[in-house]
Amino acid sequence: MSRALDSTQALGFSAQGRTAADDLVQRLEQLHAIGASLSAERDIHRLLEAILTASKSITRADGGTLYRLTEDGTLRFEIMRTSSLKLYLGGTTGNPIPFYPIHLKGKDGEPNHSMVAAYAALTGRTVNIADAYTADGFDFTGTRNFDSKTGYRSKSFLTVPMANHEHEIIGVLQLINAQDAKTGEIVPFSPADQRLAESLASQAAIALTNRMLINQLEQLFESFIALINTAIDEKSPYTGGHCQRVPALTMLLAEAVNETAEGPLRDFQMTDKDRYELKIAGLLHDCGKVTTPVHVVDKATKLEGIYDRIHLLDTRFEILKRDAEIAMLKDGTPEGRTRYRERLRQIDEDRMFLRAANIGGERMRDDDVERIRRIAEYRWTDVSGHEAKFLSDDEMKNLTIRSGTLTAEERQIINHHIVATNKMLEALPWPRHLKNVPEYAGGHHERMDGKGYPKGLTREQMSVQARVMGIADIFEALTAKDRPYKKGKTLSESLEILGQFRLNGHIDPELFDVFVRRKVYRRYAELFLDKEQIDDVDDAKVPGYTP
Repeated sequence: MSRALDSTQALGFSAQGRTAADDLVQRLEQLHAIGASLSAERDIHRLLEAILTASKSITRADGGTLYRLTEDGTLRFEIMRTSSLKLYLGGTTGNPIPFYPIHLKGKDGEPNHSMVAAYAALTGRTVNIADAYTADGFDFTGTRNFDSKTGYRSKSFLTVPMANHEHEIIGVLQLINAQDAKTGEIVPFSPADQRLAESLASQAAIALTNRMLINQLEQLFESFIALINTAIDEKSPYTGGHCQRVPALTMLLAEAVNETAEGPLRDFQMTDKDRYELKIAGLLHDCGKVTTPVHVVDKATKLEGIYDRIHLLDTRFEILKRDAEIAMLKDGTPEGRTRYRERLRQIDEDRMFLRAANIGGERMRDDDVERIRRIAEYRWTDVSGHEAKFLSDDEMKNLTIRSGTLTAEERQIINHHIVATNKMLEALPWPRHLKNVPEYAGGHHERMDGKGYPKGLTREQMSVQARVMGIADIFEALTAKDRPYKKGKTLSESLEILGQFRLNGHIDPELFDVFVRRKVYRRYAELFLDKEQIDDVDDAKVPGYTP
């Protein structure tokens, strides 16, 4: 009790009994709780609203406005609340505040001391006015106009500057019409009200400054990530969109899992911090591609390097035609001309076949590989006059690639990007709320059966988030329409292949079930796929899925 009385007197009250003391203690406890809650709020708009709402509550003010100081020297209206008028503007309400900012300086460059909010911001002093209509020294024309339009009577004003830990004014808190706790009558703000509001404004300014600094650091960090992805985009226009689409699909699937109320994944829950961590991991999942040679990333055909070597084969075919024509002219017989025509037909067919083989595809047949080997044995005379095999060993190796356009060595180079990603991410000093980013981002090429890379992890050794990203990475690649070596597959085609991946132990079966049942693929398609790719899907026919 003695502490309460001491606190009362310290704040300007005389000891008038248990009721006043208890009231003050309650408001001090409320102030303490408010300070803790302000520090925990992450959203700027909700934080501003919490500051004003708490200030009104602790001082029993009917109305209030929170201004923020802008870089161009004005006070911008952020939040307005007047309980008796049911007036709620700014912040998360979506209702704009129809008032111009308050300038801290006039057109003549002199300080604007006539506006009470500007005065508080310029001087750093609190202004406590018992009645705005009788107060001297300040211009309340705008207040009177507001009252005449609404029927309100603005009377007592408490205007408190908000200074951060560096004593910089960042805003102004203005409270209007203090109400008597018992009668509800409009009364002046007491010295206790003023000191409580000043204390709250100080805590609020620090919380707001900290949140703004954190937001700025997060924006800087995300901009740096965007810079890395832009570098990858500039290297390869074919895979640039991949760095944006995989995070989007990752979050769609993760939210679907988060909403799952039954089954083995029912206990998976994400907080806002978890979401942000997964988002960052998604954006960084392929950062190691900055180390991948562009000629491998962009290899659109089997013979492409710095240029597509198929044109060299065209030249050799022309030489074969020339040699066949010379042989025909030397022979001079009807049989020789017949053999020449047959030879031209064979050369043209072989050239078209090699052109088709050079494009790559899902699977090359054994007969096609054997035909390439036969063509390789053709003999031609090079520019040095030496006779050589039609295809070099390297050309033969590339043209007989069974699937896609990459050799085993080139695939290894591509696969190294995840090793580079892990190395880069694990070297960073991640803060506690982002400590799982390397694991989430580095696991999207692992398999549930332990046959993936780079670490050969099994399902039990991976987080749900890493397994989610693995599915997102595969499905995006299947449907991507910007690859140089293939068209984007339709939904039904992609789900057919993804279902096979589920059956062979590549992807998580439970996450695959959510992906299909919650139709995550459809939501993703509506955001990123062309209309011709969005076909009808019969879930019952998707391999590995039971409706």
